[in-house]
Amino acid sequence: MRNGIRTFGGILVLLMVITSLIGCGAANEQSSETTGASVTGSGAAGDIPRIAFIYVGTVGDEGWTYEHDRGRKYLEEKLGTKIDYVESVPESADAERVLTELAQNHDIIFATSFGHMDYTYNVSLKFPKVKFLHAAGYKSGENMGNYFARNWDGSYLAGIAAGKVTKSNVIGYLASFPIPQLVYNINAFALGAQSVNPDVKVKVVWNNSWYDPTNERQASTSLADEGADVLVSYPDSPATIKVAEERGVWGVGNSTEMASYAPNAYLTNPIWNWGVYYEKVVKEIMDGTWKGGSYLGGLEDGMVDLAAYGSKVPEDVKSLVNEKKALMQKDELNVFVGPVTDTEGNVKIKEGESMKDEDIMQMMWFVKGVEGTLPK
Repeated sequence: MRNGIRTFGGILVLLMVITSLIGCGAANEQSSETTGASVTGSGAAGDIPRIAFIYVGTVGDEGWTYEHDRGRKYLEEKLGTKIDYVESVPESADAERVLTELAQNHDIIFATSFGHMDYTYNVSLKFPKVKFLHAAGYKSGENMGNYFARNWDGSYLAGIAAGKVTKSNVIGYLASFPIPQLVYNINAFALGAQSVNPDVKVKVVWNNSWYDPTNERQASTSLADEGADVLVSYPDSPATIKVAEERGVWGVGNSTEMASYAPNAYLTNPIWNWGVYYEKVVKEIMDGTWKGGSYLGGLEDGMVDLAAYGSKVPEDVKSLVNEKKALMQKDELNVFVGPVTDTEGNVKIKEGESMKDEDIMQMMWFVKGVEGTLPK
């Protein structure tokens, strides 16, 4: 998963068990006996490293995996070579088997889901000459690093836009799992909205899935019925955006631009540009300057951005958000700066103080104005 417990429909994958992975230079279509997923690509020869990606979902999920795969394609263009990938890799022992197979004929491996972390670390110890990069995790070693970005900045900016356009002052937020990654994005969104409209309330509904269009549609419809005139969705499908279009309210997506699904209702949403990091780290590995450890990108290096605005977004809203984005890029605007209180009135960030990145990424409390439950 991205940054916590991720469910996965592994039954279908395990039924698709086929042949074992063959040498990367031997064929363009390879198969993994551990997942049944296709390993697509042909590796690289000469001075260009042989690179592979593993994905927890499919490249057509319209969200998280889609954006990682877009980054892989970007890297292909920059390097001028084909790059292998395995999609639908469960967050289980199957991941370790797939990684082990890939490590036998690749130089660099990217694992793009939080639940792949421990398996990636285990395999990195067995293959010290292979470089392993893991998204959203925290483990690292001599030949393993991790990477992520301050996506809460994009959520804050989208929140500003939502706070400006809402009339009911009720924003419905469909969230996947009650984990820090969702919590800090919800809080950042709420703080952005409240910065321009202190009366805004953000209602949170958990659907416990990264991709369940039917469930997402039902939950989004319920939020609209409760008076939300801005619907926000963190899961990967465009179901919530479509509901916004049908109900005549504003829609905010996540990970990738979704304007085509709601031409009259689309506001904007945070997006990922993973290719920026992929190009950077591969070049560092190739020239021998890579040092492992953790990398946290953001608006400043382009890993995080805001999607293009919908065609109906007022000009004053766009101007204000663009102004705040420019301040963020110059490190003159911090999302989590005090005073900030939680839903019970406790001061979580004192006036004049800013929360450290590592504390943000462990956040498990809601800011004032967010309505929803969190596990104790």
